[in-house]
Amino acid sequence: MTQNPPAALGYFERHADDFVAIRHRIHHHPELGFEEFQTSELIADKLAQWGYEVRRGLGGTGVVGQLRRGDGARRLGLRADMDALPIQERPGLPYASGRPGIMHACGHDGHTAMLLAAARYLAEEGRFDGTLNLIFQPAEEGGGGALRMIEEGLFEHYPCDAVFAMHNGPGTPQGHLVFREGPMMASSDYVTITLHGAGGHGAEPQHAADPIVAASSIVMALQTIVSRNVPPLEMAIVTVGALHAGRANNVIPDSAVLEMSVRTLKPEVRVLLEQRIKALVATQAESFGVRADIDYRRGYAVLVNTPAQTQFAREVALELVGPERVVGEGPALTASEDFSFMLERVPGCYLVIGNGDGAGGCQVHNPGYDFNDRNLPVGAAYWALLAERFLVEPAGRA
Repeated sequence: MTQNPPAALGYFERHADDFVAIRHRIHHHPELGFEEFQTSELIADKLAQWGYEVRRGLGGTGVVGQLRRGDGARRLGLRADMDALPIQERPGLPYASGRPGIMHACGHDGHTAMLLAAARYLAEEGRFDGTLNLIFQPAEEGGGGALRMIEEGLFEHYPCDAVFAMHNGPGTPQGHLVFREGPMMASSDYVTITLHGAGGHGAEPQHAADPIVAASSIVMALQTIVSRNVPPLEMAIVTVGALHAGRANNVIPDSAVLEMSVRTLKPEVRVLLEQRIKALVATQAESFGVRADIDYRRGYAVLVNTPAQTQFAREVALELVGPERVVGEGPALTASEDFSFMLERVPGCYLVIGNGDGAGGCQVHNPGYDFNDRNLPVGAAYWALLAERFLVEPAGRA
């Protein structure tokens, strides 16, 4: 380990109370996607105070802070998400959400605080040569804030040679860093199937075309796509999360509606699933004498980490925390993340920092979840070291 990482860690440990206070402030004032007005104002004010060129309002409530040093041509992007979730927080924390029905149940308050901490260090003590772009993104939780920032010119205004992002991982030891080359997180598509039949009296089903029977058959048949059409070694998930039909036990309704989630780790499997779902639903519906309308909506893409950037990110982690706290090739995750859209345009890597694996912990999107404050120095030091290694000063170049 070089002399730099302990020095950087020491800086963040000395100033830990400042960054914990920022995290707790954001946690106490959570905001949903594209409504992060207070959060983005806090971020923009801090960045401006530390000497960054700041752009507000990119992608609605997104903020980008840029810091240039020297005449280096390299350009780095580091991204943190800002939005909270529509979940009622379990009481108990002194800094718990002050807004009913909204909480930081996914740790985006911690992601923002880690990047802000790194921003302060890099402005005050960072040694680098090039352009640093800090991207604070709105609406990761289903709103596609990354895509909106891109569509509004993120990478035209702030070109990057590589982009990196980090998410906390409950169930992984605190402060451990986890990497994976290639597909790391699943695509996420949404399907609404509306079955149009002919209603009737429950005592005379022969005079009706029952959409509930058709829907029931479709739910079971959909599972054969994964078991019989997708290669056994490939990941695919087809989940029917809702089935709405009828109101009375003796009335056959006119229609039934199914809501589905579809996930995979490969673009070609994603295409296969869409083709087979549409074909199977249409033919199943026809066999029961009902008509199917299929609304197939593509959501987040497969998140794919590029090889060279992932290897670089691993090397930074090994330098910072040592091999005993680095997982070089972790498992793929079936959750989805809109950082995937940034990686479709710029090479880079998405990594996980362990939030802790002790008793009493819980997963994200849970009313009892909380980001682990002990990760603030580690995560911030990682971003600082990665920036200094990527934007290496001329004297340190080979």
